[in-house]
Amino acid sequence: MTGRSPARLLAPLALAAAAVALFAVVSSSREADSSASGAGERQAATATPATPKQTPSSTSRSSDESYTVTRGDTPSAIAQREDVDLSALLEANPDADPAALTPGQKLVLP
Repeated sequence: MTGRSPARLLAPLALAAAAVALFAVVSSSREADSSASGAGERQAATATPATPKQTPSSTSRSSDESYTVTRGDTPSAIAQREDVDLSALLEANPDADPAALTPGQKLVLP
């Protein structure tokens, strides 16, 4: 078999080179993601701590009362912890995205 095409040798080499390049890109993006999330965790650790829990009283809340979101908070957990209605909490904070609360974010308590 004389006259074999050089493509028979170069095609597998090109495939291997593409696989190595893809691996390098994926590995570097994972390192960048982990370093970015590590910075976020450090920032969350230094965020303003939540306001101390106040015992519910028979009087209504003042209009200037707020809650500082901490890591892992959900609107329903905040409403339960602060003894407020969930729908009232969401109505009092129309700009807050319930699916994307961030540590340090201030919420108005109804």
